Amino acid sequence: MAEKGKVCVTGAGGYIASWPVKLLLSKGYMVHGTIRNPGDKKNAHLKTLYKALENLKLIKADLLDYNSLHAAIEGCVGVFHVACPVPSEHIVCAALSTSMYLEEEVEMIEPAVKGTLNVLQACLETTVKRVVFVSSDDAVLMNPNWPRDHVMDEACWSDKEYCSETKNWYCLAKTAAESKALEYAKETKLEVVTVCPSLVIGPMLQSTTNACSLVLIKVLTDGVDVLENRFQNFVDVRDTAEALLLAYEKPEAEGRYICTSHKMRIKDFVEKLRSMYPNHNYPKNFTDVKEEQVLSSEKLQKLGWNYRSLEQTLIDSVQSYQDAGLISKD
Repeated sequence: MAEKGKVCVTGAGGYIASWPVKLLLSKGYMVHGTIRNPGDKKNAHLKTLYKALENLKLIKADLLDYNSLHAAIEGCVGVFHVACPVPSEHIVCAALSTSMYLEEEVEMIEPAVKGTLNVLQACLETTVKRVVFVSSDDAVLMNPNWPRDHVMDEACWSDKEYCSETKNWYCLAKTAAESKALEYAKETKLEVVTVCPSLVIGPMLQSTTNACSLVLIKVLTDGVDVLENRFQNFVDVRDTAEALLLAYEKPEAEGRYICTSHKMRIKDFVEKLRSMYPNHNYPKNFTDVKEEQVLSSEKLQKLGWNYRSLEQTLIDSVQSYQDAGLISKD
């Protein structure tokens, strides 16, 4: 489907988005990267990427400013919509099952939905052939009515009412934005493919921490008193970037794709880290929770997706955090 040409990546300076920018540049694409502040030093890593000098153009844009998005997307044949307003404390608390949740849904939901619609409208009014939208497994998992003996696949959607009742605003925002994106595609015939990653971990390209890396750093350094021993799904940020490229380049790609590679109970995850890096302050107490359902990436694997071992992801993550001075070296 996709021809090599000019593509746009929203939120290009972010932890996840930086990796598809790097991958696209290495594959010969010209990339427009939208960022809120091109002069911010936290985006400096983008300019050091291979072929960035000749093929990367950073453009100031905001999801809620339609004209800025239109200017950034104009002339592109593909768009990777990665940007999403995610307060770091929410992802950390959701991943580790601690108690802080946002009380104001408007803080996250309105920007996520309106920003997505702005991106899609700009795509429709320009030369874009396909949009790859980054959603989340949180748009899949929050469904208490899904049969307990059924694997959760792309047919499963988080229940918006349940997300609202439990004040799980990030899940609600991702579910609302993704469903709107697919509805918009159906109505307008714009090609939209969505990818739903689980908790994304792996090495950082940027110098500052983000919501996802803070989860692992917190486990390594904060010595959290008590964690719920529930299952957590993980995927490497580099494998996520590969999934996004497959969703863009494969002519047969359509609809939703769950993107997850490893599932472990939190206690087992902590013990794996402890066995590899014993000199850190790990959580010591865990509370039992009910068995949770299985999430499947079978559809994405049929598209040709492969993933790294969890051990390799953890090694590269810790090395990255040590190099950035975020955690001590063993």
